[in-house]
Amino acid sequence: MASSFNVNTRTEDGYAVIQTDGYLNGPTAEKLAETAKDLMSQGYNTFVINLERTRLVNSIGISILIEIIELLDEHGGALHFCHLTPVIERTFKMMGLTQHAEIHPDEETATTNL
Repeated sequence: MASSFNVNTRTEDGYAVIQTDGYLNGPTAEKLAETAKDLMSQGYNTFVINLERTRLVNSIGISILIEIIELLDEHGGALHFCHLTPVIERTFKMMGLTQHAEIHPDEETATTNL
C-alpha cells in the first residue's frame, strides 16, 4: 500500500507554519526535517507544525521530531504543535516532547501564543 506525504509551508513575520499531510514515519519525517532545516537556513527558528492531516506518527517520526526540537533549541528557537489527534497528543506527552514543545488545539491559538 503506497502512502503519500506532503509538506506545505507558509512563512509569516518571524515564524513558519508547516502543514503535514499523511503518515509521519521515517522517510516522511526526513522530508519534514529537511523542510525545517531549509526554513532555518532562511532565518526562521520558530515553527508551528500543524498535524491536522496527519493521523499517525511512528517512533522514527517522533525521533526525527526530537532532532528538530534539538536543532531549534541550539538556535534559540521554539516549536509548537497544533491539531493533534488524542492518540498523537498522548504519545507526545509520554515521549517527553511536550517538555520542549508546546501543544495547541488549533493554528490560530498556536500563532497567538508564539
